[in-house]
Amino acid sequence: MVTAGETVSIETGDVVVIRGPEPYTVAEQPDTPPSRVITSDDFCVRACGPEPRTCGDPEGETVLLSGAYEGRAGVGERLLTALPDVVVVRGTRDPVFDHAAAAASVDRPGQQAVLDRLLDLALISTLRTWFDGQEARPVDPLVAKALRLLHNDPARAWTVAALAAETGTSRAVLARRFTAAVGRPPMAHLAEWRVERAADLLRETDATVAAIAGKVGYANAFALSAAFKRRRGVTPSEYRA
Repeated sequence: MVTAGETVSIETGDVVVIRGPEPYTVAEQPDTPPSRVITSDDFCVRACGPEPRTCGDPEGETVLLSGAYEGRAGVGERLLTALPDVVVVRGTRDPVFDHAAAAASVDRPGQQAVLDRLLDLALISTLRTWFDGQEARPVDPLVAKALRLLHNDPARAWTVAALAAETGTSRAVLARRFTAAVGRPPMAHLAEWRVERAADLLRETDATVAAIAGKVGYANAFALSAAFKRRRGVTPSEYRA
């Protein structure tokens, strides 16, 4: 497999997660030209092979099971930034992949919803296995407390001074340690967290944009819409649709 200029050798049972959006090529040899180009139009019920959702010969010697998320829907920004461009988990035999392979070859009412959920489970299973294999980094207790405060109450009118007071330290110490551990200052992290929570609520509830704005710390729907579009590239209403 070749992606983002990197060549990765994969074997039977391996699982690869590609962060994207760069294209990738799967071939026996890295310099083999692709014989078929798969686009987003192929990740649906439309068939390009003899069975629904298949391409090529389903009885062939090699079978590749693949799925994709459009844009960032359903995938948190913090998770994406924590991952390398390519994640490889060797020899995975989670049953969810067998279920997904079987489900991809039939066409029944609600089948796409089933496949979407199986894709979620496959991703979670793969990333849990990968993270388990990474060296654990020591957790800064001061930063951990600050994160809990921000995440549990994003609607509060937080300032660095208020957060420092709640964690029992100075603004300078909090800002330095938080940025070193998280990769961005406290208020920048809070702004991104508010948009992430808003995205969750847009997907999972029928609450109005104004109501969601109040829940995540914005004065009104206009303020949330401006922040949401700046970070996600679409308005809350467009994202929900």
